[in-house]
Amino acid sequence: MSQIVMHLHVTAAVISLAIFSFRFALTLKNSNILQRKWLKITPHVVDTVLIGTAIWLLTLSSMIQVDGWVASKVIGLILYIVSGLFALKWAKTNRSRVIGFVCAVIWLLLTATVAFTKQPFSFLA
Repeated sequence: MSQIVMHLHVTAAVISLAIFSFRFALTLKNSNILQRKWLKITPHVVDTVLIGTAIWLLTLSSMIQVDGWVASKVIGLILYIVSGLFALKWAKTNRSRVIGFVCAVIWLLLTATVAFTKQPFSFLA
């Protein structure tokens, strides 16, 4: 069961990054496509699946063996979200948007590294 949930979690993470990247490209072009209903709803559905499967995986695991790296994943997720919001909503120039996007991708990759290695961020230890 945990393997199925794990695959769903990883799939949701990949889809989340793909949608974020697509929305970022549309933001840079100032495209009207961003106003489409499906593009406003789908990221929230995917991210809910991502967070839901993360919680589900925690309930399937022993809390003793996951506590340190899980805290790092939560911190990484928060920083990914904040960087993504900056890139898509708060930044006023394309240069600032690109910086926010790059930061968001870096945080997501660092968080994925923590997930695969089960080791907390080394700079937090």
